[in-house]
Amino acid sequence: MRILVLNPNTTASMTQKIGDAARRVASQGTEIVAVNSAHGPASIEGYYDEAMSLAGMLQVIRDTKDVDAVIIACFDDTGLDAARCLTDRPVIGIGEAAYHFAAMIGNKFSVVTTLARSVPALEHNLHRYGLIARCARVRSSEVAVLELEHPGSDARLRISAEIGRAVTEDRCEAVVLGCAGMADLAAALALEHGLPVLDGVTCAVGLAEAMVKLGLKTSRLGGYAPPPAHKFHG
Repeated sequence: MRILVLNPNTTASMTQKIGDAARRVASQGTEIVAVNSAHGPASIEGYYDEAMSLAGMLQVIRDTKDVDAVIIACFDDTGLDAARCLTDRPVIGIGEAAYHFAAMIGNKFSVVTTLARSVPALEHNLHRYGLIARCARVRSSEVAVLELEHPGSDARLRISAEIGRAVTEDRCEAVVLGCAGMADLAAALALEHGLPVLDGVTCAVGLAEAMVKLGLKTSRLGGYAPPPAHKFHG
């Protein structure tokens, strides 16, 4: 099978990291097609960036026909509902995938994300997915998304410190990393802190493969029905 892993921002180095993480867990015979939008923000940190990324992200999905599933590789699950209107292929957000996996391996999980401005969007999604009661807290590490792309940055140390506080203060049993740019950190941080640390990219790959094998498709009824043929200007 072929899975499109779509980074809604325009930072190619992050897309490479995301693609590498996806390929590490993909089954033999699964091809990962990792791409980013051609236009939009370099990083997505909050509601405004999400809105500005949508046109480029949705265009990629419209133009990509020969894949079996789509993964939206932004932890805010940017444009997830709109993307599901464009295709009957499974479309999975990495945030939604990670939350569901975390809820199945621990009673309570905490989320460690980037900046404080991203926290409300993640809390909103947890309410939407019916998982807010399973989340002890959504925490910000005050690491900007693009700091994760700089080899000399102390971003990993700050994220690790926030995980330590989550374990002590929240009494969580698992931690979800709240940014696709953290995809390469999960395994080492799990060993360091002695609890499951989940990366949404890898969770989404496992879920996408399972949905494709089960023959599941996005419903064409109700809210995910194909969009009507409106005229657009500009």
